Amino acid sequence: MRCVFVQFRCHPGRTYEVADAIYDREIVSELYSTSGEYDLIAKIYVPEDEDVGHWLNAHLFDIPGISRTLTTMTFKAF
Repeated sequence: MRCVFVQFRCHPGRTYEVADAIYDREIVSELYSTSGEYDLIAKIYVPEDEDVGHWLNAHLFDIPGISRTLTTMTFKAF
């Protein structure tokens, strides 16, 4: 499994709806609200044999209320 972090910017007033929809899909390891440019951050494990971009598009990015995302790939845990 590949660990990626995805940050979500939500439409105003929709953060809790987006968070509930993400959580309901049961594919995130951790999900937090954040301060700054993005409203939420999720830690996600993508299967090794999957293309990360396609997998995220198919499983998360169709949720209404998301205005922008930022995906950070990880390499080595220390």
